[in-house]
This record gives sequence, C-alpha cells and structure tokens, in this order.
Amino acid sequence: MTDDHQTLALLLFSAFIAVTLAITTWASRNRHGSAEEFYAGGRLFSPMENGFAIAGDYMSAASFLGVTGLIALFGYDGLLYVVGFLVAWLVVLFLVAELVRNCGRFTLADVVAARMSERPVRIAAGTSSVTVSVLYLVAQMVGAGSLVALLLGGTSPAARAWTVIGVGALMVIYVSLGGMRATTWIQIVKAVLLLAGTVALTVLVLVRFHGDFDRLLLTAAGRSGHGDAFLAPGLAYGGDWTARFDFISLGLALVLGTAGLPHILSRFYTVPTARAARRSALWSIGLIGGFYLMTIVLGFGAAAIVGPEAIRGANAAGNTAVPLLALDLGGGANSTGGTILFAIVGAVAFATILAVVAGITLASSASVAHDLYASLRRGRGKPRSEVAVARVASVGIGVVAIGLGLLARDLNVAFLVGLAFAVAASANLPVLLYSLFWRGFTTRGAVWAVYGGLIPALVLVVLSPVVSGSPESLFPGVDFQYFPLQNPGLVSIPLGFLAGWLGTVTSDEVPDEAKHAETEVRSLTGAGAA
Repeated sequence: MTDDHQTLALLLFSAFIAVTLAITTWASRNRHGSAEEFYAGGRLFSPMENGFAIAGDYMSAASFLGVTGLIALFGYDGLLYVVGFLVAWLVVLFLVAELVRNCGRFTLADVVAARMSERPVRIAAGTSSVTVSVLYLVAQMVGAGSLVALLLGGTSPAARAWTVIGVGALMVIYVSLGGMRATTWIQIVKAVLLLAGTVALTVLVLVRFHGDFDRLLLTAAGRSGHGDAFLAPGLAYGGDWTARFDFISLGLALVLGTAGLPHILSRFYTVPTARAARRSALWSIGLIGGFYLMTIVLGFGAAAIVGPEAIRGANAAGNTAVPLLALDLGGGANSTGGTILFAIVGAVAFATILAVVAGITLASSASVAHDLYASLRRGRGKPRSEVAVARVASVGIGVVAIGLGLLARDLNVAFLVGLAFAVAASANLPVLLYSLFWRGFTTRGAVWAVYGGLIPALVLVVLSPVVSGSPESLFPGVDFQYFPLQNPGLVSIPLGFLAGWLGTVTSDEVPDEAKHAETEVRSLTGAGAA
C-alpha cells in the first residue's frame, strides 16, 4: 500500500473519529443522567431519524465487508446471507418490533418479565443478551482488524491487534459518555455515509459493464475459476449432506436471529409512540432493502473486476473485497482516483464498525445494569445508579470483545455474525414469542427456554469445526470436534422452543390470566406503553 493511501486513509479516519467524539461530547453535556436518557435517548427521536439509526445498526461490517466478500468468493451461495438478512428484517417488523416497543421499557427482558416472576427471568434474559452481544461484537472487531491492516499496510499481527484494541477503546468512550443519544446520532451519520458510498460504488460497477448485469455475472463466473458453478447453488454448501444441513442451519439462524438481537430491538424504544415506531420501521425497510440489493452488485463486481485470487491474497476470508474493488474502480493502485476512492470506502467501512459496536455495547451494558445488576442487588441495601453500573459494564464488555476479537481474527465477518444470530434465535426468540403469544406460558418455561437454547448453541459451537479439527479453526492444532455443522441453529433453535414448552407444561405455576390480558392489550394497542 502506498504512502498516499495511508496518509489519506488516516486523515479520513481521524476526521470521522473527531466528528463522532464531538457528537459524544455534545450528547454528554445535554443529558440529565436518568436511565431513560442513557438507555433510550429520552425517546426524542423522530421516525426518520430513528429509521436511519435502525438501518445504521443493521447494516454492519458483516453486511458491507463480509457478505460482499462471500459473494465474490462463492457466488450464488454467498447470496444466502443477503436473502437471510433481508427476510429476517421482515420477520422483526411483522412479529415483534411494535409489540416489543409497547411492552418493554429498555431491554428484551422487560417484555418477558411483565407477566412472570421478575428476578429469574431477568437474570436468564440478561445473561443471554450479553452473550449474543459479545459474539456480535467479535465479528465487528475482526472486520476492523482486517480493514485497517489493509488500509495502512500493517499486515503484522501486532498492527491488527492494536486496531482491535483501538476500536474497543473508542466504543467504550462513546457508550459511557454519550449513551443512546450519542450512539443514535453516530448511527445516523454512519448510515448516510455508508449508503452514499454503496450507491457510488454500485453506479461505478454498472458503468464499467455498461449497465449489462448479465455481462457482469458472466465475467464474474469466468474469473472465479469455477465457471457456471459460480452462479449455481452448491459451491460452498453443496458438497455433501453435512454441507447441505449447514446451509439449512445458517438460513434458519439468519432469518430468525435478528428478532432476538438486543441492540436492534432496543432501537424501537427511542421514539415517543408506537405510531412513530411503525413509521421508523418503514424508513428502515427502504434503506435496508436498497442497501442489500446493492451488495449483490458489489459482490459480483468484486469477483469480476478484482478476482477471487487477489481478494484471497489480501484477506483469506474475503473481508477486504469492497476496498479492493474501490481501488480498481478509481483507476488502480497508483492512480489518484484509486487512492481517493479506496481511502473513502475504507473510512466508511471503519465508520460502520465504530457505529455498530457502540450500539451493541450500549444494549449489552443496559442488560447488565437493568436486568442482571438490578435483579441481583434487589433487597441488599441501596444499589448504585443503574446508569453508573452500565458505564462500568461497557468497559468490561469492551475488554471481553477485544480478547475474543484477537482470537478470531482470521474468520469471515459474516460467518461470525451467523453464529451470533444462531445463539440469538435459540435463546431469545423462543422466550420472546412465547411471552407475547402463549397465554399459558410460565416463569419456569421462560427460564428453560432461554437456557435450553443458549447452552446447547454455545456447546455445539465449541464442539464444531469452527473451534477445532480443521486448518481454518480457531485452534487448528487440536481436535475436539464432535458436532459436524459450523452453525448450530438447526439443532439449538428447536431445542430452545422445546425447552420453553417442556418447562411450562411441567410447571405447577398457575398462569396469571389478568397479566396476560394486560400484556396482550398493551402490546397490540400501545395503551400504557412507556
């Protein structure tokens, strides 16, 4: 990488960091320290602002870097991620978004605890939310390390490690000082930058092929080394029955997992009314749908213009396909246009990572303070302020995410997010749907649903090829692989639903009909919503 690339990239990085820190400082001066201000930004955002912020939260490094890289390397099979992420968003909107907004105050556990014994349910749901958030954070950290290593020429492990540490430090600052207000404005700025960059690259790719999408696909297939197989199912997931089951498992995780992601659901608490939540969801649909359609063009464009060999040469998992595409579209490695476009795209991707990690960290620290700490300290004297605990928790979560990010730095970002989605779909979605729609659901059922999905999902990941038993594993030198699938969703998601049902039917607790009726009315009408 030339000195021009590095200098311009550093200037753009610095500019974005300066803007976001200014937003954080402004937000910290305009808060009054209440839990509602820290967790929900005072519920003062308009539907359009929140729609952009939701889109910013959802369009992560996995989307911009990982998905395009997978399409560039595996063609048709990489499209599974695009379809999965997009369909998942529709599941969120139709099944849970407005209902969660009406039933809860700040976290996922608020919805479940509304009609159950509060303490055990909050501890279970809080534990699950933190686990999912940390897994999701790891993916963003890996993306940051790959990106900055490419941009600044620091390909050494030390350079990537310091990048991950730097991103972790910034996210702690954003959350602990600015809370939801700063995080939301950072998401809005990031969404505008990301969409503008994606539109520009898409237009340039289509111009390169004179608007002929068929020619783009045929060129991508020709350069892939796989011929027509690049445009057909099976390149990544069609080798044998294990690969096919992995395909199904990943699809289930992607489609169902979003509805259990704490940082996405918490976005619906930042608007004043349920009507505003619906309108913000409409904004986000248009933004997210357009973005994912463009990633298809970028993925095949990277395969056709850059080529899979060059992409793998820069990053084996394909995480740097988009910056390399920008470099070529701008005129090549030694051109002014290539240098500028490469640095801009790299800065936008870095902004994406910083914004998403801030949102995830805020959601997980809220779960620690609002659910775990408040439940465990109840009845033991005057507890510390929830907001103060949340700020401390953000530091601890940052440290854990940094450590795991350093460990998983060679895995694809979208693949890592698929694991987080599988855990979310296994542990959070069953308890959420049962709480909203099953009149006879009990406290034991809620606790069993969470742990019955969470524990099998984590155990199966540990025993899978992701962790050991293959050259691409986290620990390639050892082998304790007993579960053949890379994604546990096919097994762990049904186990979560089964455990919730079994816990309920074996419980002696009599369901509170009045509380269920109150929850049902509130979820459907918004009456009494915070």
